[in-house]
Amino acid sequence: MDGRAVDSSVWQAPGVDAENFARTVVNWSITVNVIMSMGTFHPALLPTEVTLVQQAVALLMWGVLIYASLFIRPCLRLAFNLDTLVIVGFYAFAAISVLWTNLDVAALMKAAALAVTTLGAFCMVSRVDIDDIVKSTTRGLFVLIAGSAFCAVALPDIGVDQTWMHNGQWQGVFESKQTLGFAGAYLMFFACYRKVTGQGWLPFLVTFALASTCVVFSESRGAGALSLVACALLLTSLWSVRCMQVYAVLPCAMCVAAALLMLYFYTTGYDSIHVFDTTINFTERTFIWQYAISHFDDAPLFGFGINGFWTRPEIYDYFNQNHGWVLDNYHNGYIAILVETGFLGYVLFMASVFLFSYKMLCLIAERAIDRLHCALIVGFVFLNCQTNFTETVFLRSTMFTSVLLIAFFLAACRSLPSSRLQLRELEQT
Repeated sequence: MDGRAVDSSVWQAPGVDAENFARTVVNWSITVNVIMSMGTFHPALLPTEVTLVQQAVALLMWGVLIYASLFIRPCLRLAFNLDTLVIVGFYAFAAISVLWTNLDVAALMKAAALAVTTLGAFCMVSRVDIDDIVKSTTRGLFVLIAGSAFCAVALPDIGVDQTWMHNGQWQGVFESKQTLGFAGAYLMFFACYRKVTGQGWLPFLVTFALASTCVVFSESRGAGALSLVACALLLTSLWSVRCMQVYAVLPCAMCVAAALLMLYFYTTGYDSIHVFDTTINFTERTFIWQYAISHFDDAPLFGFGINGFWTRPEIYDYFNQNHGWVLDNYHNGYIAILVETGFLGYVLFMASVFLFSYKMLCLIAERAIDRLHCALIVGFVFLNCQTNFTETVFLRSTMFTSVLLIAFFLAACRSLPSSRLQLRELEQT
């Protein structure tokens, strides 16, 4: 029999099978990535001396995703316009800022990881449908939250924080209760999105109840409140396009608010916020904020470089001597950007946020993006931008939700359909 007479679909079948297999690999790599990257595990589950294994596995999963994506046809073609160049430029600048640090191994590894995950974010959002990304992410978060609830109830020596500061609060499988709170908050948000996209009531109720229980018992009130607000944004965006347009601008407002907050600490020198007779320090987080901003003049334009601030002994030790404690964490993502990448880095970041909001408004006006996806992106970006007022998330090189933020920023970097552009040109003539 002449092989040329066989229907062409027979010859295309292996390619289809290979693509389906690659999609399965990518989806499960996302799930494993989420499990390994969302926070440091409790020392009883993973000894402190081998915690780098988590980051190594997460990076391995990004490598798997990048390689497998080569066998998947693009589902979203991104346009290399100004918005794309600015967001990629910001993360590239953050990665190369390691060159003006002391170039220790940790800084070099973080810079390399940031470069890999940024590429991974591009491959993921351009090759995998957003709903599949959310499904795989939700699956990974559910494993973490279910495991945390089990540890808190059955293994309280692991799952419950016994320290004097957080005595009795749940921490689950994680090293800190804050990590459990924010992981639960993300799961609440994604569970809500999965419900509005067709998931049954029983899986939704089980997932949402489990996540909210962990948030409540970890006493992460801020994370829980933010998650509920993000869920409200998601639902109201589906009810009203006007609401969606307003929410798309919120990240810009938060960037401006963060800049004003940093200006307050820089100009006043206060280590807390004073409102009339009330002093606010957000459980002493403002002490860290003011200390970091007080060193802005030491490296104003380019910053200290990624991972280049707290690693300086004179900076680390001085804070410890004055407060009796020290954390190598800014507890504010905006301040982390300003201190580590300087004024130039923060301007690039703000420009990427403003261009993101502008592009989302254009996509909404032209109906050039799926409404559910648009509501998801707007709600998730709001949740991340608000979270960064009290936690450092923006420049986390391996934490999956931080990389997902890059992916959603890139998801907005698309061109309007050519037919719409032609229609607009005809209307203008």
